[in-house]
Amino acid sequence: MLIPKKNRVAIYEHLFREGVMVAAKDFNLPKHPELESVPNLQVIKAMQSLKSRGFVNETYNWRHYYYYLNNEGINYLRDYLHLPVEIVPSTLRRAARQEGQRPRPKGFGGERPGRGEDDRSTYRRTEGFGGAEGKPAGAGADFKPEFRGGFGRGAPRAAAQ
Repeated sequence: MLIPKKNRVAIYEHLFREGVMVAAKDFNLPKHPELESVPNLQVIKAMQSLKSRGFVNETYNWRHYYYYLNNEGINYLRDYLHLPVEIVPSTLRRAARQEGQRPRPKGFGGERPGRGEDDRSTYRRTEGFGGAEGKPAGAGADFKPEFRGGFGRGAPRAAAQ
């Protein structure tokens, strides 16, 4: 597809600046949401071209194309846009550290508020498992289940008549 040079440069600049590009799979969309002057079809086709040359990785999910710039793509766009080596996509930049460190959340060490020693001891009985009024819970020792058949898939075949 023939894409005007100013649109191609706008697409490549945005891709290089962000490091990623998202395009809805709507070929009739008059303009791309992030690039106001470029039709969505041209963005998809430019990214498809970069993908076929191995400069971006593509993921498709829920009617959206997600394109991720890889190292070869960074070098290609740097040459195409005539950018110095110091400029890198925002996905490769490290986040600026704050002056002081943020307070760490309380870990597993120490006492947890609102819990006493009684909670678990009342739930788990030391005498063993039991039902209401101290009676043993569950089936008795004389319970012996047996399968008699006759229902569902385990039913014996009916005699041929």
